[in-house]
Amino acid sequence: MDVNKTDQRALLKELKKILPVDGVITDQAGLKPYETDGLTAIKEMPWVVALPENEQQVVRIVKACARHSVPIIPRGAGTGLSGGARPHREGVVLGLSRMTEILDVDCVGRMARVQPGVRNAAISEAAGVHGLYYAPDPSSQIACSIGGNVAENAGGVHCLKYGLTVNNVLGVRLVTSTGEILKLGGALYDNPGPDLLALVCGSEGMLGIVTEVTVALLPHPQAKTVLMAAFKDIVDAGDAVANIIAEGIIPAGMEMMDQQAATAAEQFAKAGYPLDAAAILIIELDGSEAELRDQAGRVGRLLNSHRAYQVVRADDAATQARIWRGRKSAFPAVGRLAPDYLCMDGTIPRHKLAEILMQIHRISEEEGLSVANVFHAADGNLHPLILFDANIPGQTDRAMAMGARILECCILAGGTITGEHGVGVEKLDTMCVQFSSEELRQFHRLKEAMDPEGLLNPGKGIPTLTRCGELGGMHVHSGRLPFPELERF
Repeated sequence: MDVNKTDQRALLKELKKILPVDGVITDQAGLKPYETDGLTAIKEMPWVVALPENEQQVVRIVKACARHSVPIIPRGAGTGLSGGARPHREGVVLGLSRMTEILDVDCVGRMARVQPGVRNAAISEAAGVHGLYYAPDPSSQIACSIGGNVAENAGGVHCLKYGLTVNNVLGVRLVTSTGEILKLGGALYDNPGPDLLALVCGSEGMLGIVTEVTVALLPHPQAKTVLMAAFKDIVDAGDAVANIIAEGIIPAGMEMMDQQAATAAEQFAKAGYPLDAAAILIIELDGSEAELRDQAGRVGRLLNSHRAYQVVRADDAATQARIWRGRKSAFPAVGRLAPDYLCMDGTIPRHKLAEILMQIHRISEEEGLSVANVFHAADGNLHPLILFDANIPGQTDRAMAMGARILECCILAGGTITGEHGVGVEKLDTMCVQFSSEELRQFHRLKEAMDPEGLLNPGKGIPTLTRCGELGGMHVHSGRLPFPELERF
């Protein structure tokens, strides 16, 4: 998308009238932090950054951009991992980080209204005085914003039992590409008409700009317990995950780390993980005291039956926090193992977990790049961390290609290319693998209906059919398997 320079100059004058002096950033030093989000392998310097402080300023900025046909790239805290907030060299990065007000906490209705720049963890902190909390808890929750969570449909450790963002958001206020305000959902548990609210969750800023979010709050459970199990064989750990769910037990969270990830986390956080384990499982159960006694006993027996050589049960808050601290620190901890890493995000049927782990190990050996594996194991959401050094020529491309191979394995196993990180720019090519041309056309029709001029976050989320054709078409639907390991599925 090419932008007229005259339009750019005129728009810049308008932005400076709408926002205070420090709300419009044009100098190179100020723009530098916005050149990338959490996917640091892909960078682009923005033309200008606009930082509104309220909804009305957002409306005025969007209308000005529409008049001058200038793209808008919405951005929250910049913690996304798929390049969804990658700037456009001729567009406006619309940063919502200054809209940080918690507007209302309704302890009777169990909901909160917040602006999009409010941190995920801050919602639970504000609700905690009422004995309530916000369930979705991505690993970046101390930094990531609720607006970004809506854009990516973020999950987290507890999404198995309590759902993703889409299951916990009751309503949003949305500014459309023409500057109109839509109110979707609200302080109700059902609304008439098509479910546009669900459509917005995970739309990556391509359909509108969220300026307010109403979230559901939950009461803290009566009791909870955490079990940590260590395995000599990663296949045993994967099988244990599938069988716990098959027994009808739905943990609040069930996380898995392989030896490399667990060792890095232990050295970083001192969580008490055994260093000789091929894999560890962390399982959190919550509910009534009687329910926990029954479920903890059943889970313990299942872990032993799958050859767990060490099972630790933590009933006190301090030990539970220590065990979880390692998992929550896994991403920064792995960052100490190599100069760079690529955090992938795919989802598979949980009974395929052991097979996919073996495939990841095989791909790692073939590509010559190490992988540390961290999983939301119970819902099959994988986060392989591909270690590389961007200073070595070719390693970044090799890591990206390796990530694509892993995602294609997920698709052929009956899964999908994302669980919570979104598509952004990172997964555009693998969208061509998962979806047929007609499905992609339908995605484009939907985008055009909401954003006819294509100004909202262009080039993200949906590949063009031309791009897919250049890659050789839709691999899955054409029956062509691009990698030999996929023949197994």
